[in-house]
Amino acid sequence: MNSSIFQLEMKVRDYECDAQGIVNNANYQHYYEVARHEFLEKEGLNFYELHTQGTDLVLISIFVKYITSLQGGNQFICTIESLEKQGIRYFFNQKIIRKSDLKLCSEARAEVVSVVKGKVSIPKILDDSFSKYL
Repeated sequence: MNSSIFQLEMKVRDYECDAQGIVNNANYQHYYEVARHEFLEKEGLNFYELHTQGTDLVLISIFVKYITSLQGGNQFICTIESLEKQGIRYFFNQKIIRKSDLKLCSEARAEVVSVVKGKVSIPKILDDSFSKYL
């Protein structure tokens, strides 16, 4: 876990759980998104400020593998393990790890593109910010 490039600690809220008392699968995507946005902030990029400047970072696909269920009240760490770039696309490789026993709960691969003034473009702003991770 120490090899990840970003870690964010979070806690499961009761309303995120389904009738079985486990986190509803859609919430994992929320956790992953929060971690990506916080990572952007750490790198000096604000998701909403970018939008007001005409640049949107758009999630175009995500693959999520569910391994061990989180339950209400669990504390967990959402990571960005690595970044990859292929052409105009960035891939965020992420994990969710339960804090109490360091059990891997989920893994994801999120694909993001940069849209500038409505057109998919070369993600120069991301290239500059993420070069140290590639």
